[in-house]
Amino acid sequence: MDDLIPIGRFSRMSRLSVKALRFYDKQGLLAPAWVDPSSGYRYYRRAQAGRAEAIRVLRAIDMPVGDIRDLLADDDPELTGKRLVAHRERLRARLAEQERMLRFLEELIDRGGHVMPYDVIVKEVETVPVASLTLHTSLDAIGADMGRGFGTVVDAIGNAGTEANGKPFVVYHDVIDEQTTGDIEICIPVPAGTVLPSGPVRYRELRGGPIASTVHRGPYQEISPAYHVVTGWIEQEGVHPAGPPREVYLNDPQTVSPAELLTEVQFPIDKASH
Repeated sequence: MDDLIPIGRFSRMSRLSVKALRFYDKQGLLAPAWVDPSSGYRYYRRAQAGRAEAIRVLRAIDMPVGDIRDLLADDDPELTGKRLVAHRERLRARLAEQERMLRFLEELIDRGGHVMPYDVIVKEVETVPVASLTLHTSLDAIGADMGRGFGTVVDAIGNAGTEANGKPFVVYHDVIDEQTTGDIEICIPVPAGTVLPSGPVRYRELRGGPIASTVHRGPYQEISPAYHVVTGWIEQEGVHPAGPPREVYLNDPQTVSPAELLTEVQFPIDKASH
């Protein structure tokens, strides 16, 4: 036990705080070599300094603790390289999102802090038969989940021997944000009475009625102000929502740039209050 190093000294050697060392022990990343049973004081060995340095470096590039655990458990250099490449791609995606937010901020500054002007209109929409798929998702996963979900619905429509009969849309049954997951319903209009193959995609008729609506022009990620304008109008006019909001996708992201995307935000409202 002569080579045991107290946690305070090991902290200075490894440049990891005592608090961090306790956390990494709890996460199964770096356990002390010995814990004094009478005092609970932790001791490390000099040989653990290399692992501590690896953890410090990987946390410095914001690699999640679980990924660090997996990476340090790998003996295969090729697999280790793949994990590092995967993390690099996550960082690139995060950087791209931050650059998008920066561009949006610059636009807000250019407009004197005012959000894009939106006109709210009230109109009647008809009951629409749809092929529908409900998914539970999170803010981080919603883009990928919607892409896969629309693919699933398109396949089901094709297998039914028919075609889409209108613009695709999504019903947001729950509020989805950084802290909350929820259900979305992916819908593609189809001819009335379409018989779909058995599976998760179902046929149903979405009830029509009056809606408060506005159109957002630009990337999907920047649609929040459109929701704010419509919900503010609903509050100001004293009307009552009659169902969850919908996003109707008026053009195809495969054929237009993100800046040219058009999305209609619809809130069903109660006839009696309109």
